[in-house]
Amino acid sequence: MPNIRIALIEDHDLTRMGLKAAFKHQPDMEFVGEAENARRGLHLLSERQPDVALVDIGLPDMDGIELVRRFREFQEGSEEAETQGKTKIVMLTMHDSEEAVMASFAAGADSYCMKQTELEDLIVAVRETYAGNSWIDPAIASVVLRQLRKAPGSAEADRTVSINALEPEYEQVLEASPLTERELEILELIVAGCSNADIAERSYITVGTVKTHVRSILNKLGASDRTEAAVRALRAGLVS
Repeated sequence: MPNIRIALIEDHDLTRMGLKAAFKHQPDMEFVGEAENARRGLHLLSERQPDVALVDIGLPDMDGIELVRRFREFQEGSEEAETQGKTKIVMLTMHDSEEAVMASFAAGADSYCMKQTELEDLIVAVRETYAGNSWIDPAIASVVLRQLRKAPGSAEADRTVSINALEPEYEQVLEASPLTERELEILELIVAGCSNADIAERSYITVGTVKTHVRSILNKLGASDRTEAAVRALRAGLVS
């Protein structure tokens, strides 16, 4: 299986150096380029066509959202881009405002990750994004869920998060092995945007126990991550 080709567009030198070193240490990843501003970043993405690009919103010459929008326009009109496959975009930022989150997805970002995220979670985000899944930082998942509540089933909401309601086979799984009362309690906290540590504190259980419950919830809902589980739970009426 080929390595994931990664590019990084980030104006902060130390952040860029640290992430570059981290990606180079991953056995399934190949670092193909970096840029410290949007102009060079757009050229880098257009020329190298990486599998996954991490783009900072706060670039000095053009914000990352506009960069992503322009790059998507380039891809739509490029036969070479069609041949090589679509570059996935992970937006990397300090901003957790609803406007920044939704504007990023509207521009064509595939995933959204806060800079405060642990490195191991960022690596997971890159792999999930490469696999075709939208990875949304738990810290801002509630923003996306609010949008879904405002417009359930709308085309824009569906396109933004690429999550469907429960498939028939998972409905059968829930019928055979329904969520326990504790799992429903934890699911409600997940929907509220709580971290594992928050859930552990509120439920008076250990973080390890929370992780076990979360894995069980994901399996029963057929979800790949917490955000997808939350969205499916809302659409299936498991929580309100």
